[in-house]
Amino acid sequence: MKPKNCLIFGASGQIGRNLIRSLTKNNIKVTALTRNIHQKGYMLKTQANPGYLEIVEGSIFDYELIQKLFSDADLCVNLVGILFEKGKNNFKNIHVEFPKIISRLASNFELKKFIHLSALGIENAKDSIYAQSKLKGEKEILDNFNKTVIIRPSIVYSVDDNFTTQLMTLLGLLPIFPIYYNGQTKFRPIFCSDLTNSITKVITDDIREDIIEFGGPEEMTFKEILEKLLSLIDKKRLLLPMPISLARITAHIFEFLPKPLITNDQLRLLKYDNVLSGKYKSNADFNFNCSSRFEEEVNKYSYMWKNEGEYSKKRVN
Repeated sequence: MKPKNCLIFGASGQIGRNLIRSLTKNNIKVTALTRNIHQKGYMLKTQANPGYLEIVEGSIFDYELIQKLFSDADLCVNLVGILFEKGKNNFKNIHVEFPKIISRLASNFELKKFIHLSALGIENAKDSIYAQSKLKGEKEILDNFNKTVIIRPSIVYSVDDNFTTQLMTLLGLLPIFPIYYNGQTKFRPIFCSDLTNSITKVITDDIREDIIEFGGPEEMTFKEILEKLLSLIDKKRLLLPMPISLARITAHIFEFLPKPLITNDQLRLLKYDNVLSGKYKSNADFNFNCSSRFEEEVNKYSYMWKNEGEYSKKRVN
């Protein structure tokens, strides 16, 4: 049987690279759009055997190019998302307008399935521009194409992430680490390969569900996550609760940086737990294997942040 052709937007991120590997192992060809093939192409080429991956350079705002890509696709996965706004890359364009355009194209070209990556906890975060833009994008997609599956994961982690790796870097540098809302915001961290293998199952098993929530096996507060990371890199740091008024001031300053550590919108988002809501089916309902344990997986790459390196004695059994 001729492999299906899956068009992926946002393929060069941690989820995209893992998804390419998972899909191509299941005989699904992938077309990946990237903004800069010279910068990102080498990372993508290693994820698939020859003949299973085509890398196309272009912008998600190039409608003619995107339309041509859809004409050759059977499936589409949209992983494009941002955590802060910069110029044209604002929440409205990325989370609402772009999903609206490609979901209409999915309908026009009669694709077999459209999968869109969203996020947990967005329904409760009424005061977050990020969350509300995500919700608007979901609505546009579901209105435009009835063969859509919305994926809502909690925090996704792996050696390629911008979550555990950035936190371990900061914890290695800062003697005092600020925490917001006393670090009590709850998460269900999910290992990247667990998520991408599940997305592949959604495709290969032709699962039809408007929204599926994804979370790992452990519910952890942000403070507990930090404590586990500190233990893994053999560091001791003071986790200092920061008053929200002061946090808003520092976030406003950070917003002037090219890649802010935190923004005021992210600060608002942190008020809300990032866990399964119970309103929708979750990975457990479909028997997806999302059982990887946070400490065990992070331990496999945490040595890069240890003073002693890979061969330090402390290990998780």
